[in-house]
Amino acid sequence: MTSVTSTTLLHLVQQWRPADRAEQQIRALSFDVPREVGAIQVELAYAAQPGCVLDLGLEGPQGYVGWSGGARSRVVVSQGWATPGYVPQPVEAGTWSVLIGLHRVPAEGVTMEVTVSVVGGSVVEEHRRAEPEEPPPADAGTGGSQVRRASAGRAELPSVDGMAWLAGDFHSHTVHSDGSLPVGGLAALAASRGLDFLAVTDHNTTSHHPHLPTAGRRHGIVLVPGQEVTRDVGHANVLGDVGLVDFRSPPETWGERARARGGVMSVNHPLGGDCAWLLPVDSPPVAEVWHSSWAQVPTWGAPLAWWLLTPETVPIGGSDFHRHGCDDLPGSPTTWVLAEGDDVVGAVRAGRTAVSAGVDGPLLLRDGDRLVALDAEGLMLTGPGQPRRRIIGDRVSVAAEPGPRWLEDDSRVVHALCR
Repeated sequence: MTSVTSTTLLHLVQQWRPADRAEQQIRALSFDVPREVGAIQVELAYAAQPGCVLDLGLEGPQGYVGWSGGARSRVVVSQGWATPGYVPQPVEAGTWSVLIGLHRVPAEGVTMEVTVSVVGGSVVEEHRRAEPEEPPPADAGTGGSQVRRASAGRAELPSVDGMAWLAGDFHSHTVHSDGSLPVGGLAALAASRGLDFLAVTDHNTTSHHPHLPTAGRRHGIVLVPGQEVTRDVGHANVLGDVGLVDFRSPPETWGERARARGGVMSVNHPLGGDCAWLLPVDSPPVAEVWHSSWAQVPTWGAPLAWWLLTPETVPIGGSDFHRHGCDDLPGSPTTWVLAEGDDVVGAVRAGRTAVSAGVDGPLLLRDGDRLVALDAEGLMLTGPGQPRRRIIGDRVSVAAEPGPRWLEDDSRVVHALCR
């Protein structure tokens, strides 16, 4: 880890084996910046293949700078601009560290090469130009005023104590982690889908947070600050303007940190294959009971089973959108929250949620001690230990005790749920 030229701060070739990953998954490779410079570039090279994934991040003298996981192999940081996923800041003198995540290491091992260089403004500009451009507002004449889309289109939605039901999505990604759209592009897409709000939850970073208010105003949608805290033992979304929750900290502290700063933590896709939740849960937890992957096997009963094992869980849903053609679009599924104004996070904290397959489909909402089934003609209302009651009519209200309930069709496919 010695200086090779006046502009090279670190050049390292290192082989990693499964035993290295077992010993310590996140490795910090230190280098010194002898004096403040304009910008640095970090490059990671290795033979990527199935079963072989290395993650990339950066830490500076003042702490965590950012993370791009396995989505990027080259990043820059400067005071004026940084690669999405990293926070722009002065490259000050002191000890910095390249963070390497040994996400997947094959049996034969993997050899990586890391280079950190001092670069000029032209290189920073090259990186900046390579990023996708923000789209213009859909209607430049509106001035970007926020519009209630889903709730305005469904006048039959019950209103409780001045609160209104808002439709949105609690899981999405941009170029600030492994998504393909800039923040504005994602906002425009979500607004075009008729959503009132969208939580932007990039992996292990909050570099997207400063861009959310402007993009939300431009495209007429509430963008909720979020972060997907990502570890190999589980993923959790921290929702709200709570600052960074360091994924390297003990998982049992994530929810405590979120709550202490006015936010909420949700367990993501608790049965999501190799990223399933392998940790204890807070009580009462918030969880992504309905993830877009459910659509691949619509009769899969495991998400409901997990929910019924933790019946106090506040259910939410998420599309986990990354890019067109790869994931379901924002709003698939749709989470509904009964909110005071735009306080989406407060509604989740209070447990006022419901989830449906989409914005315009059948919907099941709780209205005090009653359940309201909307546009659910022919579906069955049921729950744990409950008889199956067929819904007759476009708006049906029935008395119901608290607890998990859902609407299903004759094939046992779930169309909507609430607690």
